[in-house]
Amino acid sequence: MNILLAEDDLQLGELIGFMLKKKGGYKVDWVMEGEDAYDYAVASHYDILILDWMMPNGDGVDVCRRLRKEGYSGAILMLTAKDSVEDRIAGLDSGADDYLVKPFEIDELLARLRALSRRNYAPIVEEEVRIHDMMLNRTSQTVCQGEETIQLSPREFQLLDLLIQNKGQVLPRETILDRVWGYDADVSIKTIDATVKLLRKKLDVIGKQEWIQSIRGVGYKFEI
Repeated sequence: MNILLAEDDLQLGELIGFMLKKKGGYKVDWVMEGEDAYDYAVASHYDILILDWMMPNGDGVDVCRRLRKEGYSGAILMLTAKDSVEDRIAGLDSGADDYLVKPFEIDELLARLRALSRRNYAPIVEEEVRIHDMMLNRTSQTVCQGEETIQLSPREFQLLDLLIQNKGQVLPRETILDRVWGYDADVSIKTIDATVKLLRKKLDVIGKQEWIQSIRGVGYKFEI
């Protein structure tokens, strides 16, 4: 399960992220500002968003309300030290599916995440995306053109999907590393270049390798 954690407290964020990975086995992206939480939620697929109420550059309630207004249908759990009935109502009314008051036990957080994951949420992203005559299938992690089907590795697929979702925008290598491998992964920048090379080689089968463009000294972009 992929989780986005938005928590501006450095020690608490590190602890929650570590425990979610160790005890829950989840893949976790961690941000510390509201605007980053919004950008990550829009650009990538997450099963659950964990939003702290109080954050710089947009608090959790504002981010939640903004996402819901724009049609975001994924699960959202709000974290906060505010424990009054009025505050809980405000958090839920903003569009949160659940609400957990600090301080809390990590086991309770994990239980709430399991409960949220069992609910029937509408898909956050389309399962298939068509780009001209090429089809990207998020379920099978394949790229198809006509009768030609290319199977991608998980990293290759995540990289291509990220580039497509940000079509026309230059993504720095550091951003790609963060979004695809995770901020704490022991991976070098050269790994990104190697993955792009392998991905291009596979796309060359259908003549689409040039859609992934190198931006010298910066990163890559998907451009038709």
